[in-house]
Amino acid sequence: MSHASNKRLAKESQMINKDPPPFCYARPKEDNILEWHYILRGPPDCPYAGGEYWGVLLFPADYPFKPPGIKMYTPSGRFQINTKICMSMSDFHPGSWNPAWSVSTILTGLLSFMVSESPSEATTTGSMTATSSDRAKFASLSHKWNTQEKKFCAVFPEYSKEAVTDLPNMGQAMGGKLAIDPSVAQASESEAKGKDSSKVRSVNGQTKGSSSKKSAVPVPGAKDMKETGVATNGTAKAAEDPARARPLGFFSSYTNMAISLLLALFLARLFSKLT
Repeated sequence: MSHASNKRLAKESQMINKDPPPFCYARPKEDNILEWHYILRGPPDCPYAGGEYWGVLLFPADYPFKPPGIKMYTPSGRFQINTKICMSMSDFHPGSWNPAWSVSTILTGLLSFMVSESPSEATTTGSMTATSSDRAKFASLSHKWNTQEKKFCAVFPEYSKEAVTDLPNMGQAMGGKLAIDPSVAQASESEAKGKDSSKVRSVNGQTKGSSSKKSAVPVPGAKDMKETGVATNGTAKAAEDPARARPLGFFSSYTNMAISLLLALFLARLFSKLT
């Protein structure tokens, strides 16, 4: 393994943890950074919906200048088990490989290749044909199948529980449409309510009905409120008219200047008459 491939894959590991692609996740094996295990989740509105598909990316020592081998272990009805898959981003087609592509690009391409099958793609190496109902059945059994595999449990212990665990990014639906997670919608609604309710404060400085994590702004005591113009219910008094509230000194300076000028003119005329 070259230093360049090790550095590149280490960086990609950080990137995919920071910003994973929709319905995809992967990590390198602890003792071999050239062997990455991935999980794909079947997006909505397809036979693979809800499915959990485990596989491996086998990177060459001179990656990123050559593409990886790609296999899928979980039965899907789309790809043959533990068989290299022929696609433009795999080692079947090194001539079409682009060194700028990353693990995220490969996984996104694999998922797209999986769900958008054409008649010609069904006959490529590593692919297979099956009915939509069979693929839906494989999807329903996929998580249970994965959790019975020791290697899957060793690589993905947090995804080996009895119930299916969502991947870090489950928010994007295929076709370029954004699928809004209900929990996100609830959080947004709660945040909006929190902003409205944060306007009402109690006398002791606590915010009523606010979900904000920031500490409440201290409110003066009742005695200080009378002196500073704060009502006893914790809300500030309505602001006075800005013109009325403007200090008188702002205008008096101009008035004094005018009076001084008139006085100077009067004295000058008076002096001219006397002379």
